[in-house]
Amino acid sequence: MGRVTDGPLIVQSDKTLLLEVDHDDAEACRRAIAPFAELERSPEHVHTYRLTPLGLWNARAAGHDAEQVIDTLMTYSRYPVPHAMLVDVAETMARYGRLRLETHPAHGLVLHSSDRPVLEEVLRSKRIKPLVAARLDADTVVVHPSQRGNLKQALIKLGWPAEDMAGYVDGEAHEIDLDEASWQLRTYQKEAADGFWHGGSGVVVLPCGAGKTLVGAAAMAQARSTTLILVTNTVAARQWRDELIRRTSLTEDEIGEYSGSKKEIRPVTIATYQVMTTRRKGTYTHLELFEARDWGLIIYDEVHLLPAPIFRMTADLQARRRLGLTATLVREDGREDDVFTLIGPKRYDAPWKEIENQGYIAPADCVEVRVTLSEGERLAYATAEADERYRLASCTESKTRVVEELVRLHKADQTLVIGQYIDQLDEFGERLNAPVIKGETPVRERQRLFDAFRAGELTALVVSKVANFSIDLPEASVAIQVSGTFGSRQEEAQRLGRILRPKSDGRTARFYSVIARDTIDQEYAQHRQRFLAEQGYAYQIADAEELLSGE
Repeated sequence: MGRVTDGPLIVQSDKTLLLEVDHDDAEACRRAIAPFAELERSPEHVHTYRLTPLGLWNARAAGHDAEQVIDTLMTYSRYPVPHAMLVDVAETMARYGRLRLETHPAHGLVLHSSDRPVLEEVLRSKRIKPLVAARLDADTVVVHPSQRGNLKQALIKLGWPAEDMAGYVDGEAHEIDLDEASWQLRTYQKEAADGFWHGGSGVVVLPCGAGKTLVGAAAMAQARSTTLILVTNTVAARQWRDELIRRTSLTEDEIGEYSGSKKEIRPVTIATYQVMTTRRKGTYTHLELFEARDWGLIIYDEVHLLPAPIFRMTADLQARRRLGLTATLVREDGREDDVFTLIGPKRYDAPWKEIENQGYIAPADCVEVRVTLSEGERLAYATAEADERYRLASCTESKTRVVEELVRLHKADQTLVIGQYIDQLDEFGERLNAPVIKGETPVRERQRLFDAFRAGELTALVVSKVANFSIDLPEASVAIQVSGTFGSRQEEAQRLGRILRPKSDGRTARFYSVIARDTIDQEYAQHRQRFLAEQGYAYQIADAEELLSGE
């Protein structure tokens, strides 16, 4: 059978990796496999990871080679790694880059292959034929410039991801400098911006609170061109504007807001996904913003939320530099391969715990508080239709009592209560005597309440999912989650991110997830926690009755 060691990892021929959580080397192993393996399940003692082609291609694009991946697996594996799996890892990673998009001096955009049979194979595909033109030689075919994005999408679906080396237009020049007299880029922010710039386009993955906006600003200073920034909502747009004015040479007059309330197009324009995907009579009336200026750089904030129409438009923007910013590449719709092809591969990824150890995000304790439905609620749950069960489990009266007790326990802390059912949030607002921020709350009122919370005038806020993203609340140190978007892993990461800004006194943040046991709520919670477990966060389990009785 071969040598057996005391490693923390069991590598299996079905491409699953089993990590023993309590092993002394588990943390080092988790960090080592994070660039190329995706966490699938994370119960108490053994976490299950899986190797996927996209994970291996992302690792390759970020500078990891098959030798490093194989060495990591062999170093930490308890048993000999199946030989067939090592071969498969090497062959899968070698698929990336055998097809390359390049610029030909006479014929413009071409697809070139270092492996002629691969080119022959893909050119026989019905998906590929309409996207290419004349064959130049045995290894090269002309590509219609407008099909650059569509071709990359089609090739990855065939299992042959193209490396895009065709370059970019510079766009309209616009002077942008970082104002580093009063601040400096952190080392990882500079590495992230450089990794993006040398790659040309792609995604930077950093924890919430680690300063993704500053990576965007650094990329803008390198591009020195007009920039279109796409963000999740108007509050985020205004935070980007304020941060750019504070951190760069840009003035207020150079930055435009393109949202529901304003339609300004300036050298740096910040637009919301919502307005860009507004339809009138079946057409997206604002997509012409992409063509409104000769943009040199397009930044996609929270790229894991990119709506489908933006993907379609981005397919036509492959000659523009594109930077995606996110805390997690997880997409609940499974379109990670579209991010890879249309925005670009992962260029930089910093593990959350690594940034925490450097002191740039707060340490956090995650606690799952389990409540029990009353007899009447259990009966109602048992007889309810499937689509109503999650609401019943989420809105149980026992959750309300636990939330009140948690807020009382943390009355000296800045606390966010987060949920998705508006009537429940309104009830929390009344019981806690706290303002409620939801979709219908006007932007000006949201900003006023967030400012009051930042200033310490409010110690508790009740928020719907509108506060999941791009909201900077540095002193928030407690989050209490009562319900979410079903089993959304990226939402869990974003919500923890609301409280990870470093605290002025260095204290630890607390993230409570209040769960109804023996319901679909508990199943969703296990799925939601997967991404954070991958980042090294462990959930303690607490019983609500003990909490309420003060034990």
